[in-house]
Amino acid sequence: MTPGIPRPLPDVAADAVALARPLDWVGMDGIALPLRVQSDDGSTIQVAAAVDVAVDLVDAAARGIHMSRLYLQLQQALASEPVTPAGLRRVLQLFVESQRGASTRARLAIRYDHLLLRKALASDNAGWKRYPLVIEAELLEGHLHLALRFAVEYSSTCPASAALSRQLNAERFAADFAAARPLSTAVVHDWLASERGLAATPHAQRSRADIRVELKPAFEVLPVTALIDAVEAALATPVQTAVKREDEQAFAELNAANLMFCEDAARRVAAALSHDPRVLRFDATVSHLESLHAHDAVARVSGVGAS
Repeated sequence: MTPGIPRPLPDVAADAVALARPLDWVGMDGIALPLRVQSDDGSTIQVAAAVDVAVDLVDAAARGIHMSRLYLQLQQALASEPVTPAGLRRVLQLFVESQRGASTRARLAIRYDHLLLRKALASDNAGWKRYPLVIEAELLEGHLHLALRFAVEYSSTCPASAALSRQLNAERFAADFAAARPLSTAVVHDWLASERGLAATPHAQRSRADIRVELKPAFEVLPVTALIDAVEAALATPVQTAVKREDEQAFAELNAANLMFCEDAARRVAAALSHDPRVLRFDATVSHLESLHAHDAVARVSGVGAS
């Protein structure tokens, strides 16, 4: 062997193919990479991400794809700039070109926790809130298809339980003041503020909305925060971060003003997304992790965005 000249390495990917046929997708799942994302103030932050990448294999005679090319192109693309629709399209096109005619389409899925700083309801505090997010991108016949999957946690107070609790509260009031005539505002106020003034409380639970949104084309940035905000505003009772007593009281007030079954929550989410001009179509699943039952209450809804 001549010194300084790399020796040839075997490449079994070039061997003859047994049971030759095209394959729908070939690639890698769970690639660990740092990811640069744009924050709400326009700055760029780095997060830990897991990425799935794949291309189709249309050449039936090809035994496999060049996976190392996908990995290196992905690593370079995500390290050089924040994630944008244009950047995703470029890297997917590079995936296809790197296979030298063996592939015609490419896709990737990027998973990370999107962090947003959320203000408290009443106090001057704020805290960070985590939103699991998946960015899905596919290049098909030269066209980029984008989708976002994210989850929003919120509180749900049962309307039926609230009605039953109000009935018991009313019955106790009637029993305690059956012989009291006349009743002064101060007496009623003191009774309501005492432990006797609460005969029952409605059950509430932490709940979750899992949403997939297919985006319309021609966006320069991914509307992650805007869509999360729209869903939280529709549900009206998102879980909180920094909480003082005044924040907890404000949260209890929001819950009382927004009693909802899982069906109600699903309709609220659908109403928000169906009026959003960024949304092509959506699928949503809301799960109320019941405190009354050992099982969950679940509703699913799908639809299209605003035309």
